[in-house]
Amino acid sequence: MRTSLLFLFISLLILKSESLNCNENNPQGHPSDLRVFHIDSPCSPFKQPNTVSWESTLLKDKARLQYLSSLAVVAKRPSVPIASGRAIVQSPTYIVRANIGTPAQPMLVALDTSNDAAWIPCTGCVGCASSVLFDPSKSSSSRTLQCDAPQCKQAPNPTCSVSKSCGFNMTYGGSAIEASLTQDTLTLATDAIPSYTFGCISKATGTSLPAQGLMGLGRGPLSLISQTQSLYMSTFSYCLPNSKSNNFSGSLRLGPKYQPVRIKSTPLLKNPRRSSLYYVNLVGIRVGNKIVDIPTSALAFDPATGAGTIFDSGTVFTRLVEPAYVAVRNEFRRRIKNANATSLGGFDTCYSGSVVYPSVTFMFAGMNVTLPPDNLLIHSSSGSTSCLAMAAAPNNVNSVLNVIASMQQQNHRVLIDLPNSRLGISRETCT
Repeated sequence: MRTSLLFLFISLLILKSESLNCNENNPQGHPSDLRVFHIDSPCSPFKQPNTVSWESTLLKDKARLQYLSSLAVVAKRPSVPIASGRAIVQSPTYIVRANIGTPAQPMLVALDTSNDAAWIPCTGCVGCASSVLFDPSKSSSSRTLQCDAPQCKQAPNPTCSVSKSCGFNMTYGGSAIEASLTQDTLTLATDAIPSYTFGCISKATGTSLPAQGLMGLGRGPLSLISQTQSLYMSTFSYCLPNSKSNNFSGSLRLGPKYQPVRIKSTPLLKNPRRSSLYYVNLVGIRVGNKIVDIPTSALAFDPATGAGTIFDSGTVFTRLVEPAYVAVRNEFRRRIKNANATSLGGFDTCYSGSVVYPSVTFMFAGMNVTLPPDNLLIHSSSGSTSCLAMAAAPNNVNSVLNVIASMQQQNHRVLIDLPNSRLGISRETCT
């Protein structure tokens, strides 16, 4: 009897594992694909035991918007937030497997398209929460960079030790890190990247750090895209599954090969004062068949203040500067007949029952993107209430950014093509 029960239990575990398909490899995908899954999916070791509320997610989004805004304003040290004294909490929501060192040590690192430097917790770290730590002493290809290395000048707030080794310190959300600048082999999918520069964290404070580190996909000199320019030609794309995805169904595709040939695109804009962010020109928003009346200043790109529109993988719900959001929200409400909007969990445009919702289209220079219902509405746990999954940007002087966030990007292939200075979008189901 015990043997039969044990056999049944093991069989159920195998069936569950196969149904979830949590293997990061995808034999049917492109050879440069990395599997991407949501941090709260059943495959994630960082999944919270309890469901995260909408309100707590919106609070994290609000803090991230403050962080992104502070990056975009004039600053002598662009990687350090300007909004001093305020706890800023980021919420990196998608992770991939990165193998670091020789032999490889696997880490699940967060993706962040608005950050440049990469960093991981290392052995001996004081304050690091993860039990999985990178041990450079066990890697034959690891080396610490000296203060005269050119990468040392590119690091945020670089420091020089008595032994002339380069370190740096930076804030990330409500946390702070101290790290030594290190080089080692990084392996992504089947590609080995020798002498990849990253921070080896020796000290951490706060609770908002991604547990096993972060890989920056921004435009700065220490980002993955800049360091692999000769390999990937400053080109990548990603498809984000929704948070309920049970497997590694999303992907990060590196290099110009295998990218969509026919794809709508809009020019990328450069902000010289914060060159890491992916700015685009949002020229209008249409609700149903009406182009909403939005003040020009609410959408205008201004490098002096950081105003404009960016794509960001770390913010969950799209944020529009207040005049733009109010105009879109009011038109959205006006088009819903015989129903009154209510508020729920931080969202202010919610409806119950059978409602016909209007479409919302982002109008960028050169392309329009109409959001499918799954990218437009968030539903209550009971399914009886649906809300417009957008909100106003935080109401402070630095919050001048419109952010196209991860929920609105899910199940789309987002292409970043720096040589041709364009951002492309095509519909792709990866959940």
